[in-house]
Amino acid sequence: MPSYTAPVADTLFVLDEIVGLDRLANVPGFAAASSDIVQAVLEEGGKFAAEVLYPLNAVGDQIGCTRNEDGTVTVPPGFKEAFDQFVAGGWTTLHAPEAFGGQDLPMVLAIAVEEFFTAANHAFNMYHGLTGAAVSAILAKGSEELQQKYVPNMVAGTWCGTMNLTEPHCGTDLGLIKSRAEPQADGSYRITGTKIFISGGEHSMAENIIHLVLAKTPGAPAGSKGISLFLVPKFMVGEDGTLGAHNAVSCGSIEHKMGIHGNATCVMNYDGATGWMIGEENKGLAAMFIMMNQARLGVGVQGLAQAEVAYQQAVRYAMDRRQGRALTGPAEPDQPADTLFVHPDVRRMLMEGKALTEGLRALLLWGALQVDLAKLAPTEEERQAADDLISLLTPVIKGYGTDKGFDVAVLAQQVFGGHGYIQEWGVEQNVRDARIAMIYEGTNGVQAMDLVGRKLPKDGGRAIQAFFRIVGEDVAAGKAVPETAAIAEALEKANQQLQAATMWLMQNAMTNPNNAGAAAYAYMHIMGIVSVGLMWLRMARAAQAKIAAGAENGDYLNAKLVTARYFAERIMPEAGALRRKIEGGAEALMALPPEAFLTAA
Repeated sequence: MPSYTAPVADTLFVLDEIVGLDRLANVPGFAAASSDIVQAVLEEGGKFAAEVLYPLNAVGDQIGCTRNEDGTVTVPPGFKEAFDQFVAGGWTTLHAPEAFGGQDLPMVLAIAVEEFFTAANHAFNMYHGLTGAAVSAILAKGSEELQQKYVPNMVAGTWCGTMNLTEPHCGTDLGLIKSRAEPQADGSYRITGTKIFISGGEHSMAENIIHLVLAKTPGAPAGSKGISLFLVPKFMVGEDGTLGAHNAVSCGSIEHKMGIHGNATCVMNYDGATGWMIGEENKGLAAMFIMMNQARLGVGVQGLAQAEVAYQQAVRYAMDRRQGRALTGPAEPDQPADTLFVHPDVRRMLMEGKALTEGLRALLLWGALQVDLAKLAPTEEERQAADDLISLLTPVIKGYGTDKGFDVAVLAQQVFGGHGYIQEWGVEQNVRDARIAMIYEGTNGVQAMDLVGRKLPKDGGRAIQAFFRIVGEDVAAGKAVPETAAIAEALEKANQQLQAATMWLMQNAMTNPNNAGAAAYAYMHIMGIVSVGLMWLRMARAAQAKIAAGAENGDYLNAKLVTARYFAERIMPEAGALRRKIEGGAEALMALPPEAFLTAA
């Protein structure tokens, strides 16, 4: 039957060898992340995920959420009790500022544990998933009064947070929003409008829900330049912090979705609800992007998490299921058939899952490290370099990471054959749940356009040039070691394809902007391949060094080397085909009139 085991050992390997937590002890904010604390957090988080959250995963999927006549939402059985344990365990406080009740541990450790919780129960973890991002926006742009009044309870987990952007008539194009905010004499605003697709918009697991809402004030400029951000609580909060009357905000309905049934995705109605502006008037989108960028890393975690749990199910099934014989002759003649592991095509699917899952884990944790260094590195130059890097990588982590997370879930389902289509095995839920990560927090096409249209040209291409230098340095180091030379050479070739694609965009996107739009998705995937390839080269180098030093976990380290070879031989070559797609340009893509897409009668 389905089960989940948190990949604690692999996470520790990445934190030790790729992130290098032990080498960051002198950086402010990392001192508390000692090796014993890190291991304890990962082990306890993994235990909570496997024993408390995972058993509720199928329950949430099969029973889902119910909106009651009074507008409240009933969550699946066991969710409230698990949420109370989650809060009591302090899991909401890991990365939060100590001044507001948090533990001030590095983001990279919080992201590591986030993978475990999401893999165990994606829908459950979403209830508090956006709270930390909302806290970041309030701390960055909110007044001291709003910070003191709302942030401590959000950090403690007694209050949750949401993000309200989308409306029935607008998604990506937020300049079209119609929600309005009327200023009041006491400095508050009356918020009126409808928001859709609001994750965790209504539930009773937390005492209060703090909604961050985009709306327009009277006379605001047209388009995205006229958007402001508002904090709107479900329950009003008194000066002494006690909860008062229910605000004029309600759940109009909950969406009936393909997956993540255990999370209440709500239509939220604001009927003159009282709210307070966060930051400056008409600067709300910039404030919301603080929240959105953190959320996009979180969605990248969801892609990884779904890949990991689906991959685990497939490996266990392949070990137990006996079908047919090995092409080279019976592997176990005394048995009626061999296990699925003897079949090269099954191996292909499992190796693809292993290579992508472990590679994405390293990329996500390395990316989270850049978030930490952008705030905590000792020099301005180092902070800027880290900020450049994570800004460049965020759309790749979200876009490529969730595309490949879904692909791994589908491959895992395929390993099961017909049983993968049957509910009781659980893997079909992974496929359905993983699919949303490619859509929300900005579809992956939007991520690709963000990468090509904004991140590449920003600051004269400073970030992408720095990335090329990093890859070049690692390639040189990898080629100097015989055991990793072939992996380094494969990465060098993939990076050359990325550089050639970048040059083609520079030469062709300005003359025809559609060339950029047509190239963006393939470009994001080339960069994903090179980014994950960089992680695999680093992991291979670390594994080889430990083997040479006589490390005891030789089987694990050798598996790292073999998997790195697989990524180099079977996945990195895809960069060349993607580059050729890019160079095909936009002409054929944009040539047909809309009516030509209709099926002929």
